[in-house]
Amino acid sequence: MLGGLLQTSHLMAWEELAGQVAERAAEAGIRQVGIYLCDLQEDVLRLLDRGTGEAGEGELSVVTTVAGRSFQLGRLLPLALPEQQGVLWWVPLLDGTERLGVMRAVTKADDRATREDLGFLAALVALLVVSKRASSDTHARLVRTRPMNVAAEMQWHLMPPTTYADPRVVVGGVLEPAYAVGGDAFDYARAGHILHLGIFDAMGHDTSAGVTANLAVAACRNGRRQGLGLAETSVAIEQTLIAEFGRQRYVTAVLAELGTATGALTWVNRGHHPPVVIRGGRWTTRLQCPPAHPMGTDLGLRPTVCREQLEPGDRVVLYTDGITEARNPDGREFGLEGFVDFLIRHHSDGLPVPETLRRLMRAIMEHHAGRLADDATVLVAEWLGSEGGRSEAGSRVGLPAAT
Repeated sequence: MLGGLLQTSHLMAWEELAGQVAERAAEAGIRQVGIYLCDLQEDVLRLLDRGTGEAGEGELSVVTTVAGRSFQLGRLLPLALPEQQGVLWWVPLLDGTERLGVMRAVTKADDRATREDLGFLAALVALLVVSKRASSDTHARLVRTRPMNVAAEMQWHLMPPTTYADPRVVVGGVLEPAYAVGGDAFDYARAGHILHLGIFDAMGHDTSAGVTANLAVAACRNGRRQGLGLAETSVAIEQTLIAEFGRQRYVTAVLAELGTATGALTWVNRGHHPPVVIRGGRWTTRLQCPPAHPMGTDLGLRPTVCREQLEPGDRVVLYTDGITEARNPDGREFGLEGFVDFLIRHHSDGLPVPETLRRLMRAIMEHHAGRLADDATVLVAEWLGSEGGRSEAGSRVGLPAAT
C-alpha cells in the first residue's frame, strides 16, 4: 500500500490524491478512507473530494465532532460500528508537527497492527498533502471559508508552519484575522543549536503594511543567514526599509535567539512590546530591555542586546498589540493579564500548544465580537531543556503516542 502510493505520487496531481489514497488503502483492507483538511482558522474539517480535489459534501466542526476531537488532541479515536461492521477510525494528519486535518477509515479489527497501519498511512498522506499543495490553487480554495485580501495572501505564503518541535524546543504561532491580516508577521528558524525567533508589526492595516512586513521579514532572514548578530540584523532591516520607503513606513519587532543546548535567550527590542516568560506554569515575568526606535524611523537609538537564562519548561511569549488591546463592545481590553492567564490555564489542562493557541484566538475573537480592529499575533517557544526528549516534545504538540 505505502510503496504503491509512493510510486504513484511522483506524477500525481492534487485532484488525484484522495482517489489514489482510497484505492491503495482498500487493497490493504482499509476501507472508506476520507481525507478531511482543516480550514485556515481551524474551525471546520472539509472533505477532500476524490474527483476534483475541492471540498466534498462533508464538513465537520472542530469543536463538536469526534473527528474534531481527534484533530484537537492528536489522537487516534476508534468507534465500533453496529452489527459487527468493523471499526470507524479518526486519525490525525500531521506533517511533522503541523496539524493538517484528519483521516477517516474503516477496518475490520482494532488491534496493534491495525493502529500501526493507520498511523503509517496517515503519515504518508500528510506528506503527500504537503508535497502537492504548494502547486495547487484547488488546495488553497479548499482550506479557505471566505475571500482573502492581498496582504493576507502575502503573509501566509511568507510565514513558516504554525508549529515546530524537536527534542529541545517547541514553537507555536497564530495570526488573526486570517483572511484580512495587514502588517503582522512571525518568523522562526533553527540553525545548529540556535533557534531564531521574530515577531513584526508594520505600520498600518492595509496592503502597504503587508508589503512592509514582508520586506522586514525577508531582510531579517537575509541578515541572519549572512551571520549577522541580532543588533546588526535589526539595523540591516531598517536600512532596507528606508531604502525602499524613505522614512514613510516603519516596523516594530522583537528579534531573539534561543540556545537550545543551554537555554540562553538573547533579544533586541525595536519599539515593540517586551517578551513574557511563563515559568513553572504558574508565574510570569516581562523581559525588560531598553528598546531602540521602530525600524524605519531612523531616530538614532542604538539597539541593545539583552540576555536571560531560561529554565527547562520555560515558555517565551512574543505578541503584538492586537492581542492585549482587543476590546469588547463595552470597551474592555482583553489585556496582558487575561492573555497570559489564558495560556497558563490551558497549559495546565495538558492541551497541546497548537490547540491552546487555537482556543486563545477563539476567545479573543469572541471577546471582540468576531471582528478585530487590529492584527493579533502570538509566537510561543517552550524550551524543554538540554536533555529534552522526543516523547515530551511530542506531547506538547499532540503527536500520537508510539504504538
